[in-house]
Amino acid sequence: MPLIEETVLPGDSLLTLPVVIIGNGPSGICLSYLLSGYRPYLSPEAIHPNPILHTKLEEARHLSIVDQDLEYLSEGLEGRSSNPVAVLFDTLLHPDADFGYDYPPVLHWKLEQHNYIPHIVLGRGPPGGAWHSMEGSMLTISFGDWMELPGLTFKEWAASKRRNIKSDRVMPEEIACYYKHYVKVMGLQKNFRDNVYITSVSRLYRGKDDEDRSQLNENISTPHLEMEDGQKSLIKRNWEVRGYQRATDGSHVPFCLFAENVALATGTFDSPGRLQVEGEDFPFVLHSMSDFGAAISKGKLRGKADPVLIVGAGLTAADAVLCAYNNNIPVIHVFRRRVTDTSLIFKQLPKKLYPEYHKVYHMMCTQSHTVDSNLHSAYTSFPEHNVLSFKPEMKCVLQSASGLKKILKFSVALVLIGSHPNLFFLKDQGHSIGHHSNQPITCKGNPIEIDPYTYECTKEANLFALGPLVGDNFVRFLKGGALGIARCLAIRQKKKHELIESGDGGGDGVP
Repeated sequence: MPLIEETVLPGDSLLTLPVVIIGNGPSGICLSYLLSGYRPYLSPEAIHPNPILHTKLEEARHLSIVDQDLEYLSEGLEGRSSNPVAVLFDTLLHPDADFGYDYPPVLHWKLEQHNYIPHIVLGRGPPGGAWHSMEGSMLTISFGDWMELPGLTFKEWAASKRRNIKSDRVMPEEIACYYKHYVKVMGLQKNFRDNVYITSVSRLYRGKDDEDRSQLNENISTPHLEMEDGQKSLIKRNWEVRGYQRATDGSHVPFCLFAENVALATGTFDSPGRLQVEGEDFPFVLHSMSDFGAAISKGKLRGKADPVLIVGAGLTAADAVLCAYNNNIPVIHVFRRRVTDTSLIFKQLPKKLYPEYHKVYHMMCTQSHTVDSNLHSAYTSFPEHNVLSFKPEMKCVLQSASGLKKILKFSVALVLIGSHPNLFFLKDQGHSIGHHSNQPITCKGNPIEIDPYTYECTKEANLFALGPLVGDNFVRFLKGGALGIARCLAIRQKKKHELIESGDGGGDGVP
């Protein structure tokens, strides 16, 4: 269906959606679920293992969690997220999960139509976001039930599809299918638009003293967005969202939306991390597992005498090592850290649950180039080494911590050192809304700075962010962002209705 049709509405009234969500991965899906009116309540028979939290929940059992004081509920809780609401929602959905327990959620869900907030979710591909482009043969780092979204357990979905889930960890393609099915079965499809590419998100004006606002009102055409129920919400515009939708014939159909609130749920897989060294743009230097998998499937590396060079010490790099190893492709593995570095991800994974990653770690430790003077035939690691440059004859220059340089020949190089969000559609690429202004947004080093309970950007009103953009890489914790945003918007929506009912519904529609 078309995203929008541009028409001119009578007078100066402009059609503005209350919420536009950019990104249709698990963050965007979960936020749509809550904005669609689904509300979590404490289950009648539930007893949370945390007695203090359970007492707090009992105090307002008649209220949904969205209608309660999230700061009060999350006080004193600890977990693997720096965002308190993320920890709260996770402990309600997966009580004491980090202690190895498999307690059921203490919540049950009700669909309350009167709590629906009109919104639209814009994504480049089908619902599920980056999960549809991940290497399908690898197991997820998280358990399947940690990847699930509220209201539909992963095991229920697997059973309905007659899928045989052999272990607690599953393949990304299974997760991608689950997310796509979730949107359909929860009735969220009317809010989702696929094949959409955002080119700019900007404010049209910032206040009543903006001298150019009247000129903007005259120059910018008015969009007409068809909602599922045919109703139109007419308020003054706040954000302008521009982009294009790719049609089935491959053509690009431009659009322009106006939004009262924008929620950023784009994840961090847009822009692979780069070494920023000479020769990194050569075609034989790859930056994604999908490109590497494609090269293998096309037989480009079959029979190659020179090894594959893999750079990085994270799980994606380990996946690449396993992929090469299983295809009988020799590997040179280069990474900056010591093998004894306690911050290596392998140190945090139980051996019984993640045997394949510990296999890689064991090779990293025992099959180093320092063990003997010769390179191992199948795998050789180069701890505490940096890549200085790539040469056109498929060689790379490495430098050790002591400054010693080596030149190695390879068949293809794979740089897997993390990825960063691409917020090019924001002013200054979003640098101004991070914790460290004027620096690129990154999940770990410089996430978007938000209010910890509403997830609204502290430096930009009516702009929200959740998921990896605010430091929550795991699906378990990004759901808290959806809870915080839904509560914030529900409160503002209620206040707006009260103003309208009291006869003071004028103004510019901006909270």
